[in-house]
Amino acid sequence: MMKKYDFETVVNRKNVGSYKWDQMYESYPELEDGIVPFSVADMELKIAPEIREGLKKYIDEMILGYTGPYTDYYDAVINWMKKKHNFDVKKEWISCSPGVVSAIYDCVKSYTEENDGVIVFTPMYYPFYNAIKVNNRKIIDCGLIENKGHYMIDFTKFEELAAEKDNKLVIWCSPHNPVGRVWTKKELEKVAEIALKHNLIIVSDEIHFDIIMDGYKHTVFQTLSEEVADITVTCTAPTKTFNLAGVGISNIIIKNEKLRKKFRKSQEKSSVHIFSPLPYKACELAYNDSEQWLSEMLELINNNQKTVNKFFEEKFDGLRAPLIEGTYLQWLDFRKLGLDNEKLKKFMNEKAKLFFSEGYTFGENGSGFERINLAIPVHILEEALERLYEAIKKEFPEFCK
Repeated sequence: MMKKYDFETVVNRKNVGSYKWDQMYESYPELEDGIVPFSVADMELKIAPEIREGLKKYIDEMILGYTGPYTDYYDAVINWMKKKHNFDVKKEWISCSPGVVSAIYDCVKSYTEENDGVIVFTPMYYPFYNAIKVNNRKIIDCGLIENKGHYMIDFTKFEELAAEKDNKLVIWCSPHNPVGRVWTKKELEKVAEIALKHNLIIVSDEIHFDIIMDGYKHTVFQTLSEEVADITVTCTAPTKTFNLAGVGISNIIIKNEKLRKKFRKSQEKSSVHIFSPLPYKACELAYNDSEQWLSEMLELINNNQKTVNKFFEEKFDGLRAPLIEGTYLQWLDFRKLGLDNEKLKKFMNEKAKLFFSEGYTFGENGSGFERINLAIPVHILEEALERLYEAIKKEFPEFCK
Protein backbone atom coordinates (compact mmCIF):
# COMPACT_ATOMS: atom_id res chain seq x y z
CA MET A 1 0.00 0.00 0.00
CA MET A 2 1.35 3.41 -0.98
CA LYS A 3 2.40 5.53 2.00
CA LYS A 4 0.88 8.99 2.16
CA TYR A 5 3.17 10.65 4.66
CA ASP A 6 6.85 11.62 4.79
CA PHE A 7 8.67 9.83 7.58
CA GLU A 8 12.09 9.97 5.89
CA THR A 9 12.97 13.67 5.84
CA VAL A 10 15.24 14.75 8.68
CA VAL A 11 14.61 18.28 9.95
CA ASN A 12 17.84 19.91 11.09
CA ARG A 13 17.08 21.33 14.52
CA LYS A 14 20.54 22.71 15.25
CA ASN A 15 20.56 26.26 16.69
CA VAL A 16 16.77 26.60 16.79
CA GLY A 17 16.33 25.92 20.50
CA SER A 18 15.53 22.20 20.36
CA TYR A 19 16.22 20.99 23.88
CA LYS A 20 17.87 17.69 22.98
CA TRP A 21 19.81 19.04 20.01
CA ASP A 22 21.14 21.92 22.12
CA GLN A 23 22.13 19.49 24.89
CA MET A 24 24.09 17.43 22.38
CA TYR A 25 25.95 20.38 20.86
CA GLU A 26 26.63 22.03 24.23
CA SER A 27 28.47 18.87 25.28
CA TYR A 28 30.14 18.33 21.90
CA PRO A 29 30.24 21.64 19.97
CA GLU A 30 32.54 20.22 17.30
CA LEU A 31 30.25 17.29 16.53
CA GLU A 32 29.91 16.81 12.81
CA ASP A 33 26.62 17.34 11.01
CA GLY A 34 24.40 14.32 10.41
CA ILE A 35 24.29 13.11 14.02
CA VAL A 36 20.72 13.06 15.33
CA PRO A 37 19.97 12.67 19.08
CA PHE A 38 17.77 9.81 20.30
CA SER A 39 17.09 11.23 23.76
CA VAL A 40 14.19 13.53 24.71
CA ALA A 41 10.81 12.09 23.70
CA ASP A 42 9.75 14.30 20.87
CA MET A 43 9.84 12.95 17.34
CA GLU A 44 12.40 13.52 14.60
CA LEU A 45 9.45 13.34 12.18
CA LYS A 46 7.58 16.07 10.34
CA ILE A 47 4.16 16.77 11.82
CA ALA A 48 0.99 15.70 10.04
CA PRO A 49 0.29 18.01 7.08
CA GLU A 50 -3.34 18.17 8.22
CA ILE A 51 -2.15 19.92 11.39
CA ARG A 52 0.43 22.09 9.63
CA GLU A 53 -1.94 23.30 6.91
CA GLY A 54 -4.81 23.69 9.38
CA LEU A 55 -2.70 25.95 11.61
CA LYS A 56 -1.60 28.01 8.60
CA LYS A 57 -5.22 28.54 7.59
CA TYR A 58 -6.16 29.43 11.16
CA ILE A 59 -3.38 32.03 11.41
CA ASP A 60 -4.43 33.52 8.06
CA GLU A 61 -7.98 34.01 9.26
CA MET A 62 -7.92 34.52 13.02
CA ILE A 63 -6.53 36.90 15.63
CA LEU A 64 -4.05 35.37 18.07
CA GLY A 65 -5.66 36.91 21.12
CA TYR A 66 -6.21 35.58 24.62
CA THR A 67 -8.02 32.30 24.09
CA GLY A 68 -9.51 29.54 26.22
CA PRO A 69 -11.07 26.18 25.39
CA TYR A 70 -14.10 26.26 23.10
CA THR A 71 -16.85 23.88 21.94
CA ASP A 72 -15.11 22.36 18.91
CA TYR A 73 -11.99 21.72 20.97
CA TYR A 74 -13.94 19.95 23.71
CA ASP A 75 -15.86 17.92 21.14
CA ALA A 76 -12.61 16.80 19.49
CA VAL A 77 -11.22 15.58 22.81
CA ILE A 78 -14.45 13.86 23.87
CA ASN A 79 -14.91 12.15 20.50
CA TRP A 80 -11.30 10.92 20.39
CA MET A 81 -11.52 9.43 23.86
CA LYS A 82 -14.71 7.58 22.94
CA LYS A 83 -13.59 6.43 19.50
CA LYS A 84 -10.04 5.34 20.34
CA HIS A 85 -10.36 4.26 23.97
CA ASN A 86 -14.05 3.61 24.66
CA PHE A 87 -13.69 6.29 27.31
CA ASP A 88 -16.84 8.34 27.98
CA VAL A 89 -15.81 11.82 29.06
CA LYS A 90 -17.95 14.82 29.96
CA LYS A 91 -16.87 18.35 29.13
CA GLU A 92 -16.82 19.46 32.74
CA TRP A 93 -14.31 16.73 33.64
CA ILE A 94 -11.64 18.25 31.39
CA SER A 95 -9.05 20.64 32.79
CA CYS A 96 -6.43 22.07 30.44
CA SER A 97 -2.77 22.13 31.36
CA PRO A 98 0.34 23.15 29.41
CA GLY A 99 1.70 19.65 29.96
CA VAL A 100 1.33 16.40 31.85
CA VAL A 101 4.46 17.16 33.86
CA SER A 102 3.03 20.45 35.15
CA ALA A 103 -0.22 18.62 35.91
CA ILE A 104 1.70 16.04 37.96
CA TYR A 105 3.24 18.87 39.99
CA ASP A 106 -0.23 20.29 40.62
CA CYS A 107 -1.58 16.87 41.59
CA VAL A 108 1.19 16.35 44.15
CA LYS A 109 0.39 19.73 45.68
CA SER A 110 -3.37 19.16 45.49
CA TYR A 111 -3.69 15.73 47.06
CA THR A 112 -0.82 15.47 49.56
CA GLU A 113 0.76 17.44 52.38
CA GLU A 114 4.43 17.97 53.13
CA ASN A 115 6.20 14.72 54.14
CA ASP A 116 3.40 12.57 52.74
CA GLY A 117 4.57 9.63 50.64
CA VAL A 118 4.01 9.32 46.89
CA ILE A 119 4.31 5.78 45.51
CA VAL A 120 6.07 5.33 42.18
CA PHE A 121 6.99 2.28 40.12
CA THR A 122 10.60 2.53 39.05
CA PRO A 123 12.42 2.92 36.74
CA MET A 124 10.25 5.96 36.20
CA TYR A 125 10.09 9.03 33.96
CA TYR A 126 12.52 11.32 35.75
CA PRO A 127 10.53 14.62 36.03
CA PHE A 128 8.14 12.85 38.37
CA TYR A 129 10.90 12.48 40.97
CA ASN A 130 11.35 16.23 40.95
CA ALA A 131 7.61 16.87 41.26
CA ILE A 132 7.72 14.93 44.53
CA LYS A 133 11.02 16.28 45.88
CA VAL A 134 10.55 20.01 45.24
CA ASN A 135 7.20 19.86 47.02
CA ASN A 136 8.80 18.25 50.10
CA ARG A 137 6.99 14.95 49.69
CA LYS A 138 8.64 11.54 50.03
CA ILE A 139 9.44 9.28 47.09
CA ILE A 140 8.17 5.81 47.95
CA ASP A 141 9.79 3.39 45.55
CA CYS A 142 7.91 0.27 44.51
CA GLY A 143 10.47 -1.02 42.02
CA LEU A 144 9.23 -3.10 39.12
CA ILE A 145 10.46 -6.69 38.86
CA GLU A 146 12.58 -7.32 35.77
CA ASN A 147 13.05 -10.72 34.17
CA LYS A 148 15.02 -10.86 30.90
CA GLY A 149 13.72 -7.49 29.84
CA HIS A 150 10.10 -8.02 30.89
CA TYR A 151 8.86 -5.87 33.79
CA MET A 152 6.16 -6.80 36.27
CA ILE A 153 4.57 -5.14 39.29
CA ASP A 154 5.65 -6.27 42.74
CA PHE A 155 2.14 -6.48 44.16
CA THR A 156 3.28 -7.74 47.56
CA LYS A 157 5.48 -4.69 48.03
CA PHE A 158 2.80 -2.38 46.65
CA GLU A 159 0.30 -3.72 49.17
CA GLU A 160 2.76 -3.11 52.01
CA LEU A 161 3.51 0.43 50.89
CA ALA A 162 -0.17 1.21 50.27
CA ALA A 163 -0.98 0.18 53.83
CA GLU A 164 1.35 2.80 55.33
CA LYS A 165 -0.83 5.67 56.49
CA ASP A 166 1.50 8.46 55.34
CA ASN A 167 1.46 7.26 51.73
CA LYS A 168 -1.40 9.10 50.05
CA LEU A 169 -0.82 9.18 46.31
CA VAL A 170 0.28 6.92 43.44
CA ILE A 171 1.85 8.25 40.25
CA TRP A 172 0.99 5.58 37.70
CA CYS A 173 2.47 5.44 34.20
CA SER A 174 0.45 3.62 31.54
CA PRO A 175 1.91 2.70 29.08
CA HIS A 176 5.05 2.73 31.16
CA ASN A 177 7.90 5.07 30.37
CA PRO A 178 10.70 3.95 30.07
CA VAL A 179 10.15 0.16 30.02
CA GLY A 180 7.39 0.14 27.37
CA ARG A 181 4.84 -2.03 29.18
CA VAL A 182 1.15 -1.89 28.28
CA TRP A 183 -0.45 -3.11 31.48
CA THR A 184 -3.04 -5.85 31.16
CA LYS A 185 -6.53 -5.30 32.46
CA LYS A 186 -5.86 -7.90 35.16
CA GLU A 187 -2.79 -5.98 36.34
CA LEU A 188 -4.74 -2.72 36.37
CA GLU A 189 -7.55 -4.29 38.36
CA LYS A 190 -5.08 -5.48 41.00
CA VAL A 191 -3.55 -2.01 41.28
CA ALA A 192 -7.04 -0.53 41.59
CA GLU A 193 -8.07 -3.07 44.23
CA ILE A 194 -5.11 -2.17 46.42
CA ALA A 195 -5.58 1.58 45.90
CA LEU A 196 -9.27 1.43 46.82
CA LYS A 197 -8.58 -0.74 49.86
CA HIS A 198 -6.08 1.77 51.25
CA ASN A 199 -7.73 5.03 50.15
CA LEU A 200 -5.02 6.05 47.71
CA ILE A 201 -5.49 8.59 44.93
CA ILE A 202 -4.18 7.52 41.51
CA VAL A 203 -2.63 10.02 39.13
CA SER A 204 -2.49 8.07 35.89
CA ASP A 205 -0.07 9.39 33.28
CA GLU A 206 -1.51 8.01 30.03
CA ILE A 207 0.18 10.41 27.63
CA HIS A 208 1.42 7.51 25.43
CA PHE A 209 -1.95 5.74 25.34
CA ASP A 210 -2.41 6.16 21.58
CA ILE A 211 0.98 4.58 20.84
CA ILE A 212 0.32 0.85 21.24
CA MET A 213 2.05 -1.92 19.31
CA ASP A 214 0.28 -4.67 17.38
CA GLY A 215 -1.25 -7.32 19.61
CA TYR A 216 -1.67 -5.12 22.69
CA LYS A 217 -4.59 -3.12 24.03
CA HIS A 218 -4.51 -0.13 26.32
CA THR A 219 -7.17 0.20 29.00
CA VAL A 220 -7.74 3.66 30.46
CA PHE A 221 -7.33 3.12 34.20
CA GLN A 222 -10.40 5.03 35.31
CA THR A 223 -12.69 3.04 32.99
CA LEU A 224 -12.29 -0.04 35.21
CA SER A 225 -15.25 0.97 37.41
CA GLU A 226 -17.13 3.93 38.84
CA GLU A 227 -15.26 3.45 42.12
CA VAL A 228 -11.90 3.59 40.34
CA ALA A 229 -12.92 6.68 38.35
CA ASP A 230 -13.74 8.37 41.64
CA ILE A 231 -10.11 8.15 42.87
CA THR A 232 -8.34 8.76 39.54
CA VAL A 233 -6.85 11.72 37.73
CA THR A 234 -6.23 10.76 34.09
CA CYS A 235 -3.50 12.72 32.33
CA THR A 236 -3.79 12.71 28.53
CA ALA A 237 -2.48 14.79 25.65
CA PRO A 238 -2.16 14.81 21.86
CA THR A 239 1.46 15.90 22.21
CA LYS A 240 3.28 12.54 22.17
CA THR A 241 0.85 11.05 19.67
CA PHE A 242 1.19 13.82 17.09
CA ASN A 243 4.60 15.37 17.90
CA LEU A 244 3.13 18.54 19.36
CA ALA A 245 5.09 18.79 22.62
CA GLY A 246 6.14 22.35 21.89
CA VAL A 247 2.61 23.71 21.60
CA GLY A 248 1.85 22.76 25.23
CA ILE A 249 -1.61 21.23 25.63
CA SER A 250 -2.75 18.42 27.90
CA ASN A 251 -6.25 17.25 28.80
CA ILE A 252 -6.48 16.31 32.46
CA ILE A 253 -9.66 14.33 33.04
CA ILE A 254 -11.08 14.22 36.56
CA LYS A 255 -14.55 12.86 37.18
CA ASN A 256 -14.61 13.37 40.95
CA GLU A 257 -15.76 16.95 41.52
CA LYS A 258 -13.88 17.32 44.80
CA LEU A 259 -10.60 16.17 43.24
CA ARG A 260 -11.24 18.37 40.21
CA LYS A 261 -11.79 21.49 42.35
CA LYS A 262 -8.59 20.81 44.29
CA PHE A 263 -6.63 20.42 41.08
CA ARG A 264 -7.98 23.64 39.60
CA LYS A 265 -7.31 25.48 42.86
CA SER A 266 -3.69 24.39 42.66
CA GLN A 267 -3.51 25.58 39.06
CA GLU A 268 -4.85 28.98 40.15
CA LYS A 269 -2.18 29.27 42.85
CA SER A 270 0.51 28.61 40.25
CA SER A 271 -1.23 30.75 37.61
CA VAL A 272 -1.17 27.79 35.24
CA HIS A 273 -3.35 28.75 32.30
CA ILE A 274 -3.27 28.39 28.51
CA PHE A 275 -4.08 31.69 26.82
CA SER A 276 -2.84 30.90 23.31
CA PRO A 277 -5.29 29.70 20.66
CA LEU A 278 -2.70 27.53 18.88
CA PRO A 279 -2.56 24.64 21.40
CA TYR A 280 -6.33 24.22 21.34
CA LYS A 281 -6.44 24.38 17.56
CA ALA A 282 -3.55 21.95 17.16
CA CYS A 283 -5.30 19.46 19.45
CA GLU A 284 -8.55 19.84 17.50
CA LEU A 285 -6.80 19.31 14.15
CA ALA A 286 -4.88 16.31 15.47
CA TYR A 287 -7.91 14.50 16.84
CA ASN A 288 -10.29 15.39 14.01
CA ASP A 289 -8.10 15.16 10.93
CA SER A 290 -4.87 13.25 11.57
CA GLU A 291 -5.81 9.66 12.38
CA GLN A 292 -4.34 8.29 9.14
CA TRP A 293 -1.00 9.97 9.90
CA LEU A 294 -1.04 8.26 13.30
CA SER A 295 -1.73 4.89 11.71
CA GLU A 296 1.31 5.18 9.44
CA MET A 297 3.46 6.54 12.28
CA LEU A 298 2.59 3.48 14.40
CA GLU A 299 3.75 1.22 11.58
CA LEU A 300 7.07 3.06 11.58
CA ILE A 301 7.51 2.67 15.35
CA ASN A 302 6.60 -1.01 15.25
CA ASN A 303 9.04 -1.66 12.41
CA ASN A 304 11.79 0.39 14.08
CA GLN A 305 11.52 -1.49 17.36
CA LYS A 306 11.72 -4.79 15.48
CA THR A 307 14.77 -3.52 13.59
CA VAL A 308 16.55 -2.70 16.85
CA ASN A 309 15.53 -5.99 18.46
CA LYS A 310 16.70 -8.05 15.47
CA PHE A 311 19.98 -6.13 15.24
CA PHE A 312 20.80 -6.82 18.90
CA GLU A 313 19.90 -10.51 18.58
CA GLU A 314 22.03 -10.96 15.46
CA LYS A 315 25.02 -8.80 16.42
CA PHE A 316 25.46 -8.96 20.20
CA ASP A 317 25.89 -11.47 23.00
CA GLY A 318 24.48 -10.45 26.39
CA LEU A 319 23.12 -7.07 25.30
CA ARG A 320 19.35 -6.85 24.93
CA ALA A 321 16.76 -4.70 23.18
CA PRO A 322 13.42 -6.28 24.13
CA LEU A 323 10.38 -5.53 22.01
CA ILE A 324 8.11 -2.90 23.51
CA GLU A 325 4.35 -3.03 23.96
CA GLY A 326 3.67 0.69 23.91
CA THR A 327 5.25 4.18 23.66
CA TYR A 328 7.87 5.00 21.03
CA LEU A 329 10.72 4.43 23.48
CA GLN A 330 12.82 1.26 23.69
CA TRP A 331 14.73 0.24 26.81
CA LEU A 332 18.17 -1.10 25.91
CA ASP A 333 20.16 -3.26 28.32
CA PHE A 334 23.93 -2.68 28.32
CA ARG A 335 24.60 -3.97 31.84
CA LYS A 336 26.90 -6.74 30.59
CA LEU A 337 29.43 -4.14 29.47
CA GLY A 338 30.16 -3.51 33.15
CA LEU A 339 30.44 0.26 32.77
CA ASP A 340 29.34 2.68 35.46
CA ASN A 341 26.84 5.38 34.54
CA GLU A 342 29.28 8.07 33.48
CA LYS A 343 31.52 5.68 31.56
CA LEU A 344 28.55 4.21 29.68
CA LYS A 345 27.36 7.69 28.74
CA LYS A 346 30.86 8.72 27.63
CA PHE A 347 31.25 5.54 25.58
CA MET A 348 27.95 6.15 23.78
CA ASN A 349 28.64 9.84 23.15
CA GLU A 350 32.30 9.71 22.21
CA LYS A 351 32.91 6.25 20.76
CA ALA A 352 29.56 5.60 19.07
CA LYS A 353 28.40 9.22 18.66
CA LEU A 354 25.05 8.21 20.10
CA PHE A 355 22.98 10.42 22.39
CA PHE A 356 20.36 8.44 24.29
CA SER A 357 18.44 9.11 27.51
CA GLU A 358 20.64 7.68 30.24
CA GLY A 359 19.00 4.84 32.15
CA TYR A 360 20.21 5.96 35.57
CA THR A 361 18.17 9.18 35.31
CA PHE A 362 15.05 7.00 35.60
CA GLY A 363 16.18 5.61 38.96
CA GLU A 364 18.87 3.39 40.44
CA ASN A 365 17.38 0.33 38.75
CA GLY A 366 17.94 2.05 35.42
CA SER A 367 21.72 1.89 35.72
CA GLY A 368 23.28 0.11 32.76
CA PHE A 369 20.31 0.88 30.49
CA GLU A 370 19.76 3.43 27.74
CA ARG A 371 16.40 4.68 26.43
CA ILE A 372 16.23 5.14 22.68
CA ASN A 373 13.66 7.24 20.83
CA LEU A 374 12.21 5.21 17.94
CA ALA A 375 10.28 8.11 16.37
CA ILE A 376 12.96 8.69 13.80
CA PRO A 377 13.51 7.95 10.09
CA VAL A 378 14.58 4.38 9.38
CA HIS A 379 17.84 5.33 7.68
CA ILE A 380 18.94 7.40 10.68
CA LEU A 381 18.18 4.49 13.01
CA GLU A 382 20.12 2.03 10.83
CA GLU A 383 23.14 4.36 10.70
CA ALA A 384 23.07 4.68 14.48
CA LEU A 385 22.94 0.90 14.98
CA GLU A 386 25.97 0.45 12.73
CA ARG A 387 27.91 3.06 14.75
CA LEU A 388 26.95 1.22 17.91
CA TYR A 389 28.14 -2.11 16.53
CA GLU A 390 31.46 -0.73 15.34
CA ALA A 391 32.12 0.96 18.68
CA ILE A 392 31.30 -2.14 20.73
CA LYS A 393 33.28 -4.39 18.36
CA LYS A 394 36.33 -2.18 18.88
CA GLU A 395 36.06 -1.73 22.67
CA PHE A 396 34.20 -4.89 23.75
CA PRO A 397 34.66 -7.51 20.99
CA GLU A 398 33.70 -10.32 23.39
CA PHE A 399 30.08 -9.11 23.21
CA CYS A 400 29.90 -9.20 19.41
CA LYS A 401 28.90 -12.21 17.34
